[in-house]
Amino acid sequence: MIHKYFMNGFYIVIDVNSGAIHTVDELAFLLLNFYRECGIEEILTKLGDKFLKEDIEGAYAEICHLEQQGLLYSKDSHEEISDKLSERDTVIKALCFHIAHDCNLRCEYCFAKDGGYGGNKELMSINTGKAAIDFLIANSGSRKNLEVDFFGGEPLLNFNVVKEIVGYGNEHAAQCGKAFRFTLTTNGILLDDEKTRYINEKLGAVVLSIDGRKEIHDAMRKNSRGVGTYDMLVPKFKRLVDERAHKNYYVRGTYTRQNLDFCEDVFHLHSLGFLNISLEPAANTDSKRLAITEDDLERIYAEYERLAIRILDSKKEGRPIEFFHYNIDLSCGPCAIKRVAGCGAGTEYLAVAPSGDLFPCHQFVGHEAFKMGNVFDGINRPGLSPEFKNSNLYTKEKCKTCFAKYYCGGGCAADGFLTNGNINEPGLISCALERKRVECALMIKVAEQT
Repeated sequence: MIHKYFMNGFYIVIDVNSGAIHTVDELAFLLLNFYRECGIEEILTKLGDKFLKEDIEGAYAEICHLEQQGLLYSKDSHEEISDKLSERDTVIKALCFHIAHDCNLRCEYCFAKDGGYGGNKELMSINTGKAAIDFLIANSGSRKNLEVDFFGGEPLLNFNVVKEIVGYGNEHAAQCGKAFRFTLTTNGILLDDEKTRYINEKLGAVVLSIDGRKEIHDAMRKNSRGVGTYDMLVPKFKRLVDERAHKNYYVRGTYTRQNLDFCEDVFHLHSLGFLNISLEPAANTDSKRLAITEDDLERIYAEYERLAIRILDSKKEGRPIEFFHYNIDLSCGPCAIKRVAGCGAGTEYLAVAPSGDLFPCHQFVGHEAFKMGNVFDGINRPGLSPEFKNSNLYTKEKCKTCFAKYYCGGGCAADGFLTNGNINEPGLISCALERKRVECALMIKVAEQT
């Protein structure tokens, strides 16, 4: 299987199964339309009005050579891996701590529904936090490096417990030969000198929520009094990033139908001095006014291409934009098992509600049908684990013929459930956007090598 496309002056051909990426000329690009169905004589007839006979024959010979080398139309060597995934031993390597089911913002698009995930607003206790750390250590097998993400709602509403959990985790990790990497996602409202200093000294990474331009951010991210928060947040975020030497952070925003020109928001964040930027589409939101639809896709595709070209320019200028969805490592990417198995939700990664209840990931929290157990008693619904463990590229029909499958690993299980009621049926919009982002990311790699 191959995928070919034209972007920013480049004719790009991807051999899906081998991962080989080729830049070709227009002749080879067009010839590939007929290569598998037609012989050389018929191809000469189809393309002879536009290209010279010897050029067509040369391009044909080169394509034949690449196919013989396994760099075009290569066979799928990954499917056999899927049959063995259910037999593999998995350990839990990461937990998402829902440290606070409460929030001091009222973002209309938020899937967490004002931070409470459709339930009671509550904060995680230190006892639950410690039990979650113990659970992670006990279920991590021989894996040394473990990850904890503090999430919400707004984690800084429960900052003292965050600190206690970090201290407890580091102490016990040292005793058990483990090492924790702590990450925190915050809307920044409660940031002050103490919290900024602690985050930069104690946490491995931080995600800062900001939507871009002032008018866009303030329209979406209002406090409980209905007031926009841009002017309050920007100085706090700039200081925090400066003091951590611009390392291990992302500013993360959400774009909606109200700002389909979201490149302007990326450019604005870049102009403020932020280099590591993530912007996500409004998905699984109850707001029909804001939710991305199929009608928006062509406009969004154009924006992603515009962003990719601007990223190339930013690198030449010495102030590169690191856009999260364009970070593809072609030299040392995920192993074959990871490419096939996907994100690890429900097997290697779980979320912990304030009560201690365990869910396959942060987006499943609040959906009782997916409650797997709790940190005090462990997994008490083992039947859910195989459902996620067996979910992979080859249990998802749409993925089998998708050129981007080895880059996304089959997409988000929660998005499949929330969109289609099935973790093995990825959402149409999320898949369409992922395919476009992969095309843009690979174009950037091609351009950098040219």
